[in-house]
This record gives sequence, structure tokens and C-alpha cells, in this order.
Amino acid sequence: MGHHGWNGNPPPSEEEARRRIVAAAADCIEQFGAAKTTLSDVANELGVTRQTVYRYYANLGELFGAVAQDRVEDFVDRMAAHLSGFTSAADVAIESVVWAVRTIPQERFVGALLGAGESDAFSRGVTSSLALALGSGILRRVGVEWSQVGVADSELEGLAELLMRLFVSFLQYPADPPRSDDELRQLVGRWLGPALGGGVHVA
Repeated sequence: MGHHGWNGNPPPSEEEARRRIVAAAADCIEQFGAAKTTLSDVANELGVTRQTVYRYYANLGELFGAVAQDRVEDFVDRMAAHLSGFTSAADVAIESVVWAVRTIPQERFVGALLGAGESDAFSRGVTSSLALALGSGILRRVGVEWSQVGVADSELEGLAELLMRLFVSFLQYPADPPRSDDELRQLVGRWLGPALGGGVHVA
């Protein structure tokens, strides 16, 4: 397969090579931060050339997306568990934005996937098919009958995209002075709540 380097231990398959590259990238992000991690750092961690990494991932954004995807399952489970405590469509939508704004800054890899990370390489992540599938999957897992507020199952991906664009915008351009959770709930609820049958949301 033409593998060279790999610290003297070449991977036996393409799948294993990708797994190692993703693991090395995650290690580099932990060490240096996303904004300062380069493909050269990842290659050095693996003991290979940059060209070897490029064989598997076309650019840094694609590689960081793979890292985020690898780490995202736990985040999805925790978000779904939090939202399961709410029974109205409006409250689920509002709380998804508030929870994401408060949680994602501590979630380096998920921030990478959703376009809320430190690097411009992530800027289009929020509209990726993977991100939208994850978002709509979370909405389907909560105890809400979306059809009762006029949202068809086929429309949940669109709602997920809107919610993601909202919280990424709040993350990239935070209010000054910062809003509390309740202030953010009121702002989002004032405009989003009526569209989902919730009236004006009051914390």
C-alpha cells in the first residue's frame, strides 16, 4: 500500500490508517488548540509526511470534521438527555439553543464539527449533511409530537439547521455584555416560540 514511516509500524489497512490519523489530530488539537494545529503537526505525530495525510484527508477542515464526528456521540446523548426534560416543541427548540451556547465552548471537537470552533476551517460545518442529520436526530429523540405544531418529520432537518445557525451565530458573535441563560431564553423564545406554538416564551 505504499505506507512509509508511521513510527516504524505501518497500518495494515486504509481503515486503520484513517483511525490513526484522526487519533493523532485529536492529540494535536488537545496539545496546541484547533487554531494552531497544522497538517504538519499531525504528520509529525504519526511519523509520516504531509502528503501521506493528504492521501486520506483533502484538507485540515475535512480532517477536523472527522475528529469531531469521532467524538460527537457522547455530546449528542447528553444534549438529547437534557432536552428530554421539556415537553413542548417551543421549549425544546429554545433550550437546544441555550444549552448549545453554554456547552459547546467546552466541547472542542464538537465545536469543530458545527463550525463554532477556533478555526476558520470549520466555518461551513454547521451546514454539513452530518451536522444536520445529527441535529434532526436529536429532535426526533425528544418526547415532542412535532406534527402537532405543524412540523412534518421531513422538515426536522430544516428546523435543526435553523437552530444550529442560531447558536453558532451566538457563539461567534456573543452579546456585550454577555446574556444570562434566562435572557437568552427570553430573546430566542420571543421570536421562535410563536412559530412553534409556544407563544411568547417567559422563563
